[in-house]
Amino acid sequence: MNIATHRGTSTDMAADHVTITPSILYFGTPVVLLSTENEDGSVNLAPMSSAWALGQVVVLGLGPDGHTGHNLAARPDLVINLPQPRQWQAVERLAPLTGRDPVPADKQGAFRFEPAKFAAAGLRPEPSDLVRPPRVAECPIQMEARAVRVQPDVSGEFLIVEAHVLKVHADPRIVVPDTQHIDPALWSPLIYNFRHYFGLGAELGHSFRSRTPRPGR
Repeated sequence: MNIATHRGTSTDMAADHVTITPSILYFGTPVVLLSTENEDGSVNLAPMSSAWALGQVVVLGLGPDGHTGHNLAARPDLVINLPQPRQWQAVERLAPLTGRDPVPADKQGAFRFEPAKFAAAGLRPEPSDLVRPPRVAECPIQMEARAVRVQPDVSGEFLIVEAHVLKVHADPRIVVPDTQHIDPALWSPLIYNFRHYFGLGAELGHSFRSRTPRPGR
């Protein structure tokens, strides 16, 4: 079957599937920047892309030797900052950096120690209201939170963090006027899709549970 003949058509039958073994399963997940407090009271800022929300809890998947997990195990306050697509280069400037000194064995050669993460990324901190780590001023959505559980995953290769969101800050330009809702037509998260950065495309429709339906959808 020539798979090229199936692209761009909505009425074709699905192509036959092949079995693959991807090295990663980042099948389109949002990028977040996590700000946490170091032992000496300074700030660590780290990008990650394994995050999902359940009510007022955000579940995060972290590497076990990373500085963010190390911080949260001792100091549970954090801010979950959501960058927009045009900020992908700032995210990528953070990607090869670590706040651990010495650099963990599994990161040596690919990562370097950098204590001034905000400056390295070209981002600006601003004070939080309820937690000690600062927010990322340039991120349109910032969630002050506290880690209520930090534990290994079932494989022992990662840390699972359950963070209770305490306060949400949003750029007023992406909020539906006179409501508590983010306008999905005005907000686009930065998506990490198999280690490539993307934004959202045009809206296709909305769920029957949406509280911000678009006219004509």
